[in-house]
Amino acid sequence: MAKGQKSEKASGLVAVYPGSFDPITRGHLDIIERAKKFFDKLIVAVAVNPRKEPFFTIKERLEMIKEVVGNDPKIEVEAFNGLLVEYIQKKGIKIVIRGLRALSDFDYEFQMALTNRKLYSDAETFFLMTSEPFIFMSSATVREIAQFGGSVECMVPPQVVKKFRSKVKELKKLDPGNFK
Repeated sequence: MAKGQKSEKASGLVAVYPGSFDPITRGHLDIIERAKKFFDKLIVAVAVNPRKEPFFTIKERLEMIKEVVGNDPKIEVEAFNGLLVEYIQKKGIKIVIRGLRALSDFDYEFQMALTNRKLYSDAETFFLMTSEPFIFMSSATVREIAQFGGSVECMVPPQVVKKFRSKVKELKKLDPGNFK
């Protein structure tokens, strides 16, 4: 490329990958790694949803994600409250990344993408199909397996396995009847 000539890739192109990430799985990481190839910055935005009772606190989820993605200059990790469209509009971002595992995901995600565009006409949703090894994986399934003492090593990074063990041990002390 000649000096002073701009690349075809838009400068400063930013996307948001929102989710609860309770916990972050290898499937999430697959989407993050693949999405960041196309953008100058990818914000992993952890949703604070008052309707859900998360297994990990927002602080724990943010710490786990930061630990797992490391110091990658293309990735930012932060929490947000409220509507996704309000969050991205305030940040001046127009691209939302969503991962799809199955047809059932598409139905829900398609509805959300259309709703987001209705609320913020500049919003566009980019769907990425999860890579085959992760197609069955969900945070809910991982949480359930871990809570009953099953092995989740193949589903989450080692840092998350360690956090699970610590959290389950802590919860067993508080309520031994609900854990194996």
